[in-house]
Amino acid sequence: MTSAFAVWVTGLPASGKSTITCALVRELASRGADVAVLESDALRQVLTPHPTYADEERDTFYGSMVYIGSLLVTHGVPVIFDATANRRAYRADARSRIERFIEVYVDCPLDVCVARDPKGIYRRARSGEASTVPGAQAAYEPPEHPEVVVSGSGDTRHAARAIIGALEARGYVSRLTVSTAS
Repeated sequence: MTSAFAVWVTGLPASGKSTITCALVRELASRGADVAVLESDALRQVLTPHPTYADEERDTFYGSMVYIGSLLVTHGVPVIFDATANRRAYRADARSRIERFIEVYVDCPLDVCVARDPKGIYRRARSGEASTVPGAQAAYEPPEHPEVVVSGSGDTRHAARAIIGALEARGYVSRLTVSTAS
């Protein structure tokens, strides 16, 4: 059985957060952990269906996201935040509300993120259609002391296993034991 915890996967847009989150969910599921993923784009459709990405709106959005995550953890549901959360303060808020918390930084060079650009946000930033893209016009504050740093250009299973290792080291998930009984 897994006790509730929260993992915040942060990094620049298009750094690989969602891909790594999917790999992490698979790894945790293989251990019997059913986690809730709070993905920022999905939550925005409900909380701010016509987002402007203004600072005040982001403050409210991330405050709501943290509240939902902390409520889930309080009720025994492990949570993965899959969100850029461009300000450290957003992630620090989660850390202060959720005792069993780790922060994962997906380190990926901006030029790689821009080249990927699956949602076209950097293209919209270059054309002037968007004016608040973290890493382009808006600041992105990387974590100062994340529990885990993974490469956004590396093997996603390796990244997921590094995160699992950090969760195991803190006792948030059990180490897998291999049965020798036949």
